[in-house]
Amino acid sequence: MRQNNIAPPPGSRKAPKRVGRGNASGHGTYAGRGLNGQKSRSGHKMRPGFEGGQLPLIKRLPRKRGFVNIFRKEYSIVNVDKLNIFEEGSEVTPEKLHAAGLVKTLKHPVKILATGEVGHAVTVRANKFSAAAKAKIEAAGGKAEEVEYAGQVK
Repeated sequence: MRQNNIAPPPGSRKAPKRVGRGNASGHGTYAGRGLNGQKSRSGHKMRPGFEGGQLPLIKRLPRKRGFVNIFRKEYSIVNVDKLNIFEEGSEVTPEKLHAAGLVKTLKHPVKILATGEVGHAVTVRANKFSAAAKAKIEAAGGKAEEVEYAGQVK
């Protein structure tokens, strides 16, 4: 047996549909494209969602293109390595963070995150702490106290 003698099993290969080869073939005249119009022409390409020049549905319904959580809370974020600018044993509050330039505004609650290391013990009063940040502050001998956000505005 040689490679040129091997044939596919009967019925496994189907001849391609030959359109536009006369009416006797069953695919003559319009060649399966229907009657006139943009889609019956050769070389037609339309992007997905094209509606013939009409304003497409995706543009008519902008709310369907994403989701905005109206209850999302914005936080002013401070990493623990930034707390090293305060001297040892001092008390750090959102107001002191704002005065030091670590927080741009007090319109948002302050959250302390764990990037970096805190070098000495400080008492930090903030609205939120990540678990790792709380652990790092306490490991350095400091205290992490959560205070209620009272809608500070400055």
